[in-house]
Amino acid sequence: MTATPTSAPRHVPAATAAGRPDTRLVVIRGNSASGKSSVAQGLRDHCGRGVAIVGQDMIRRNVLREHDTTGGANIALLGKVARHALDAGFHVVLEGILYADRYCHMITSLVRDHRGVSACYYLDVPLAATLARHASKADAAYLEQVTDTHLTSWYRELDLLPGGLETVIPADSTLQETVARIARDTEPTAAAPAKPPQRKPPQGDPMNLVLMSDPQVAAIPVRECGEPLVDVRDHDFRVDPRKQDALGAYAHVREGVLARLKHARSLLPAGIDLLFIEGYRPLSLQQRYFTEYRKELAAAQPGWTPKQLHQAASRYVSPPDIAPHSAGAAVDVTLADQDGHELDLGTRVNASPEESNGACFTHAPNLSDQARHHRTLLLNVMDSAGFTNYETEFWHFSAADRYDALMRREPYARYGPIELP
Repeated sequence: MTATPTSAPRHVPAATAAGRPDTRLVVIRGNSASGKSSVAQGLRDHCGRGVAIVGQDMIRRNVLREHDTTGGANIALLGKVARHALDAGFHVVLEGILYADRYCHMITSLVRDHRGVSACYYLDVPLAATLARHASKADAAYLEQVTDTHLTSWYRELDLLPGGLETVIPADSTLQETVARIARDTEPTAAAPAKPPQRKPPQGDPMNLVLMSDPQVAAIPVRECGEPLVDVRDHDFRVDPRKQDALGAYAHVREGVLARLKHARSLLPAGIDLLFIEGYRPLSLQQRYFTEYRKELAAAQPGWTPKQLHQAASRYVSPPDIAPHSAGAAVDVTLADQDGHELDLGTRVNASPEESNGACFTHAPNLSDQARHHRTLLLNVMDSAGFTNYETEFWHFSAADRYDALMRREPYARYGPIELP
């Protein structure tokens, strides 16, 4: 009896949705000593960082010190921990005996609500093999505490979830074979995959950057995933009011972008927080920003051609037709201390190249040691959360838009222009 992983990514109502389209949820169930923990660790070893193992025994026995009973507190807590990890951008491996009659609702709800690919597995090991595996463990204290009598009383034969949700892994499947099968089924990768090397500008020279005006950016197709815009103010972020508008559009981002922001925030050291400046920008406003800056450049450089003006304007303001902000895919962020005071990152957010003498460029050389330290910290946490920085603006990051897709060599973008409802 086998089941295939759910075919997500798919849209799930925001009220219950968990994770994002590129996260993976793997549920591993089976009797004691069936190898669940070893498979979970094997998947983490295979995938690297970005995999959260949510173990039933860790929550029930170590955290709560609770007996496994119907309606136990650990059941809801397991679901909450798994959801939180998925929302933060981690892949999740949920493992444990997880008896079907007690844990079915929690597991099926989690699978239903997960936006990405979910797959459930049951390790089917006969009782005799279970006892033999148990006896081979090297932990003498554990063997004395957990006896064959215990294992026999806990054992349930083929205790499957209803609805054919699980793939049954037979006892003759080796650890390596089981891990390889699950990895192949779900194609998990690290939650924050490393970007391919990008061209770093020597001494902050903008001529060595891929600009938004580059035809390669516009050539990236968009396969709109349909994620709605959500308000970051509903999720306890520090939001600066300098870009606020009557509709509150500035505080909105796509759901997947919000999940990445939460992940980035979780990586910051104590006493330092993200300061959110601007997210979604309506196309009409993006057009106004671009036109106004182009006029400023034309006045300052009357000899420039229209092409030169367009390219120079694109260093600082994205052309409206490909703007990440208008797709809800981009965020302007900086760092603040625990009291909300903005830290020194070399120049103010939204400073133009002319105003800042080039210090707005991410890798500008004319920075103090403190500003460089803060800027590097911001870049590292945002990169680890899966964002791409636009290197003419140290504060601008995007995900799953055309620019991000180009820099990651993805075949298409998932976020295109969107209107605020």
